[in-house]
Amino acid sequence: MKFGFVIPVYRHGSTLQTVVNSIAAFGFPIIVVDDGNDEENRSFISEVAEKNPLVTLVTREKNGGKGLAMVSGVKKAHEMGLTHILQLDSDGQHDAEKAARFFEVSKHNPDAIICGYPEYDASAPKKRVKGRKVANGWIHLVTLSQDIKDAMIGFRIYPVEDFLNVYKHSLYIDARMGFDIEVLVRMYWRGVPVISEPVKVFYPADGISNYNYFTDTVRISWVYTRLCLELILRAPVLIFRKIKRSIGARGK
Repeated sequence: MKFGFVIPVYRHGSTLQTVVNSIAAFGFPIIVVDDGNDEENRSFISEVAEKNPLVTLVTREKNGGKGLAMVSGVKKAHEMGLTHILQLDSDGQHDAEKAARFFEVSKHNPDAIICGYPEYDASAPKKRVKGRKVANGWIHLVTLSQDIKDAMIGFRIYPVEDFLNVYKHSLYIDARMGFDIEVLVRMYWRGVPVISEPVKVFYPADGISNYNYFTDTVRISWVYTRLCLELILRAPVLIFRKIKRSIGARGK
């Protein structure tokens, strides 16, 4: 197993150095994806890449959204021979110390996605917390399971080959804020196990959010609508898999 990090960056160039510092001690390659940033943010990103030999910079000339940035980063990871990558955001909201736990769980479960679920502190906006509960209710519906505790957090380990195979064989996956949800569900549908682990999430008062409550909520709603429609075809396989797992657990 060869681990690495993928960090998509849009409008968070000023916090990138802190994030890189928090994971540099692992000694794993750090793939930073500049997702069509303005000159000021691009300058911050370039400076981080020049200072840290672990960083490999992937530059997208135009902003394509978090999804396309992640795909660009994972493709680069594949080129570099990495087998697993830990995705984390560039705004510093995630507790990077949890990476050690995620890598340990991944070593014992190399075929699985190790997906975070948020542990909020008092800084978390109530609107965001309530919206998350609703969104995760839909996740349980479209997977017919409780295996995925949260599908929106950008802190997770992907097996690189499985990620790219699902992306390659999917007719469409949302390129922006719906990407984290959709790629996770589609990988789960294809039989990739998901193991959920807690991660503390912070919301600094001066933080910059790329989430647009109107347009991104509409996009995510459309993602769930498509997944629900497709569930009609997927349900028999998911139910059979669930029964098989139940029988296997009883046999043990």
